[in-house]
Amino acid sequence: MTDFTADAVPPTLRKPAAFRWRMRLSSEETAILAAAAIVGLSAAFLMFPGMDLAVSGLFHRTRDGFYLADDPVLRALRKSSTLVMSLMLLAAIGRWIWRLLRRRKADLAGRRALFVISGLALGPGLVVNSLFKELWGRARPIDVRLFGGDDAFTAAWLPSTACQSNCSFISGEGAGAAWMVAAALVLAPRRWRPVAGGLALAYAISLSANRIVFGGHFLSDVLLSWAVTALVLALLYRGLKVASAALRRRKLRVLNIATA
Repeated sequence: MTDFTADAVPPTLRKPAAFRWRMRLSSEETAILAAAAIVGLSAAFLMFPGMDLAVSGLFHRTRDGFYLADDPVLRALRKSSTLVMSLMLLAAIGRWIWRLLRRRKADLAGRRALFVISGLALGPGLVVNSLFKELWGRARPIDVRLFGGDDAFTAAWLPSTACQSNCSFISGEGAGAAWMVAAALVLAPRRWRPVAGGLALAYAISLSANRIVFGGHFLSDVLLSWAVTALVLALLYRGLKVASAALRRRKLRVLNIATA
């Protein structure tokens, strides 16, 4: 039988290790990259806050305001996110229930389903919508004076009292879009992950850009929401992995004691 494993490839045909591109990142590497992105983006938008106004200004006209906000295609795109997120969440819940019925909730498939479910609640739900959006008070682009509103513009990370609830910093829908990319990668079968991840990424970027086009969020709101959500999800995945390993070790000790 022909062996198609990597070890069967002649050494002369193998790519040098330094030139091999890894398709996957560990949760630790993802967390480091996300943290670095948060620091880098924060520094950039604090040093150059005008970037937010410049990007939002591309989609604003003095007479028409954010003129693409009423575009039927873009409005339909935004509405579709609720359906897509619901389907992904239901798929994860269904997989988790199936693993519970088979008493295999701690295996890889069960852990991934739990990750998707708890990731939505923790990332977009608790950290972004309940913490950031309720405490920072940043006015949305459509509400700042430069774009016809009554509120003052504040740079990213600077607390404000312009908004009292459901404020601009950071983007809840951007966080949801980032979660959808993670959910697609985790829930899809291995062979379909590149396709599922690519489609989810394109869709998520479109949803996030939509918020800027509509005047609902600044560029910094969207980019930082992606980075913050990625950090939360990476730490969550790592935590679930560690907890699952600890549970398996505990079960093994109990089994050894029982059979001793």
